[in-house]
Amino acid sequence: MSFLHVDHVTHTYFSIKEKTTAVQDIHFDAEKGDFISFLGPSGCGKTTLLSIIAGLIEPSEGRVLIEGREPNQKEHNIGYMLQQDYLFPWKSIEENVLLGLKIADTLTEENKAAALGLLPDLGLVDVEKKYPKELSGGMRQRAALARTLAPNPSLLLLDEPFSALDFQTKLSLENLVFRTLKEYQKTAVLVTHDIGEAIAMSDTIFLFSNQPGTIHQIFTIPRELAAMMPFDARQEPSFQTLFQTIWKELNSLEKQQRNNRSAA
Repeated sequence: MSFLHVDHVTHTYFSIKEKTTAVQDIHFDAEKGDFISFLGPSGCGKTTLLSIIAGLIEPSEGRVLIEGREPNQKEHNIGYMLQQDYLFPWKSIEENVLLGLKIADTLTEENKAAALGLLPDLGLVDVEKKYPKELSGGMRQRAALARTLAPNPSLLLLDEPFSALDFQTKLSLENLVFRTLKEYQKTAVLVTHDIGEAIAMSDTIFLFSNQPGTIHQIFTIPRELAAMMPFDARQEPSFQTLFQTIWKELNSLEKQQRNNRSAA
């Protein structure tokens, strides 16, 4: 069985007045070490599906299996990184990074050394005793990545983690995250609105349709492009060709979404 198995997942939100289906009949597999991205119009259920994979939401129909087990089982260690760094401002960077290990009651001297050893690997030197307010936005996001990786998760979920950063910092962090995940052989799922980011970082892109979100099209990144660092991949002619193809599909979906809203 594949590392990540999403088995015909549908999820519907209910309120007093109406029901809204966010995603419908989503089915795919990902292998260990794969990097996949969810791309699509706003409101197409990408983050809902990410939350289902994380075990934060129980799907209305279908199921998710990670190494053959449901995501909310204790055997799983899933890392979740968001757009905001959500570092606790009253805790030092060291305390923030070690927080997951403390919560899981796995804070040994060996695990502490390994977790803090991530900081220089992520370009953070001599910051352990500093507080989040003393770091730039990009440095805080690097610290958040260290905190996410510290418990050694088998699956990393990324919900637009670079969207609040300036473009230069974003490109730097794309390279950093890509290199780190390859080095530690992590499986990752990225939610993004950025076509270039999805192409540069992924092995596979799932393009979602309008709500209810279904898999409209699957793009497999050419092997030679997927092996490159994100910054280098952006310079390749095949990158630009694929970008234009996906942009046209996404633009068509967004135009259809606008027409549906006007008709309603």
